[in-house]
Amino acid sequence: MRITKHGHACVRLEHDGAVLVVDPGVFTDPGVLVGADAVLVTHEHADHVHPDHLRGTDVPVWTIAAVERRLREEAPEVADRVTVVRPGDRLDVVGLAVEVVGEKHAVIHPDYDRFDNSGYLVEAGGPGGRSVYHPGDALTPPPRPVDVLLAPVSAPWLKVSEAVDFVREVGAPVALGIHDRVYSDIGLDMVAAHMANLLPEGLAFVRREPGEDVD
Repeated sequence: MRITKHGHACVRLEHDGAVLVVDPGVFTDPGVLVGADAVLVTHEHADHVHPDHLRGTDVPVWTIAAVERRLREEAPEVADRVTVVRPGDRLDVVGLAVEVVGEKHAVIHPDYDRFDNSGYLVEAGGPGGRSVYHPGDALTPPPRPVDVLLAPVSAPWLKVSEAVDFVREVGAPVALGIHDRVYSDIGLDMVAAHMANLLPEGLAFVRREPGEDVD
């Protein structure tokens, strides 16, 4: 499976000719959707879903009910091709096995209402297959080991110790930093340094610029 980092929390997964895009939000170039076969969206915040991006393509979208409601209001032509998913669902999305994980966004502040959020465990079988976990805006671990964790590193709901502990808990051999638009390069360098200092042997944290692949 080819894993390509794009703007902020967006990744593009390609396997056996199928292209799956996760969380093409407002900080992501819409070109990420060129050639896509399907889209997954974790939750309704603009940095994870941008209706204008989805209007520019006719691919099917899998997402939670809260996102479907937002799209029904703002882009009904997109909502007509949405499949609503629920925690625990197991799906076949363009030949890739997808499991829906978790239900709530991380706490930003106790005074705010909680948002719904579901992560996705994507698995590709056969030669070159990999398992990849995108948690959205949550620190809910996947139900089983994965090859690649897409690890949030900067957010109003996250501090670096929590990011490190989440990478440790999941224990994926490779953790790719995502959700990174909030920090400057200096801040992201600090996160990478803490990851290097605090992760146990056998766990690697990597950063990629938009358009770059994970090895």
